[in-house]
Amino acid sequence: MKVAIVGIGIHKFGRTPGVSGRAQGAAAARSALADAGVEWRDMQFAFGGSYAAGDADSLVSDLGLTGLQFINVANGCATGGSALISSCSAIASGRYDLGIAIGFDKHESGAFNMDPSTLGIGPWYGETGLMLTTQFFAMKIQRYMHLHGITEKTLAAVAAKAYANGAMNPNAWRHEGHDAAAVAAARMISHPLTQYMFCSPGEGAVALVLCRADKARQYTSTPVYIAGAELRSRRFGSFEVFNPWLSPESAPGPTVEAARATFEAAGIGPSDLDVAQIQDTESGAEIMHMAETGLCVDGEQEKLILTGATAIGGEMPINTDGGCLANGEPIGASGLRQVYENVLQLRGDAGPRQVPGKPKTGFTHVYGAPGISACTVVSR
Repeated sequence: MKVAIVGIGIHKFGRTPGVSGRAQGAAAARSALADAGVEWRDMQFAFGGSYAAGDADSLVSDLGLTGLQFINVANGCATGGSALISSCSAIASGRYDLGIAIGFDKHESGAFNMDPSTLGIGPWYGETGLMLTTQFFAMKIQRYMHLHGITEKTLAAVAAKAYANGAMNPNAWRHEGHDAAAVAAARMISHPLTQYMFCSPGEGAVALVLCRADKARQYTSTPVYIAGAELRSRRFGSFEVFNPWLSPESAPGPTVEAARATFEAAGIGPSDLDVAQIQDTESGAEIMHMAETGLCVDGEQEKLILTGATAIGGEMPINTDGGCLANGEPIGASGLRQVYENVLQLRGDAGPRQVPGKPKTGFTHVYGAPGISACTVVSR
């Protein structure tokens, strides 16, 4: 049973004082329902996730006590992608015809504060500062740059592109533009990554209404179909966040395997894509994930980025809405934000950041601790 997205809704990302994360989730859900021309009582199921703003199923208090199946999802930064994949599975099984995936969050300012014991790691890991993801990402991109000849100017270019795209996105957090020079000159956080090369924990919400593909035209004249959606966790030997050791045995990371499985399910390859949204927790992540998802080979990123190939008008547009760098990272919502953006692009409704040439196929990738990756391919 194939699945279609027939309604999308978003609550602006960033900071919204006085508005709870749950209220933001409810606003996104109402918007998605209105977009599909349905009501909450029509929903047969919901999957939703939030890391810091309460259980997602509490949204029924705002949206309606209809008795539907509502399952909470928690998978780190891959929470939104996990909610979507769970929703697709519910429909593909033949059990349900119509449902909704919701993600929202409201984080405090500053870096995420996590307890290593919840990940099966001893207290020494936090005491030595390794629970700071800024340090992990810096070490990982240092290693990658050394192995594949990527320079610091490419890190700055990735962030500058994100802020330029975010400035055209009314739902993004960061609307101020920072050119590559300003990004490079910003305060150093963890070498070689400066302040403007990192995203920030934030707020926001996204909801998607999904249905059986053969019923999609009942709800919208512009359905977008899910051609593939896969999630993978880490294998022994892969180098992942919150992993306290490196093995002499190497293994493909979860992003590599999730992307391959998604393209196989969709029956296409990376060269068939018209637009892509990939995890950019910091500038280095976008660079590494470009190769891990198959969009290019290791070491090719510098040329592609510096020549504009990944810009909105380029041959391989990436993170057209500004990505995490410009939108911030509300954990529950980020994976669904990527899909929301691709639906806009495939509908031709992305406004000034619209990819030219009437894109037909979009890809998303989200990565979460401690080594979980979810990918989708959507088409019109």
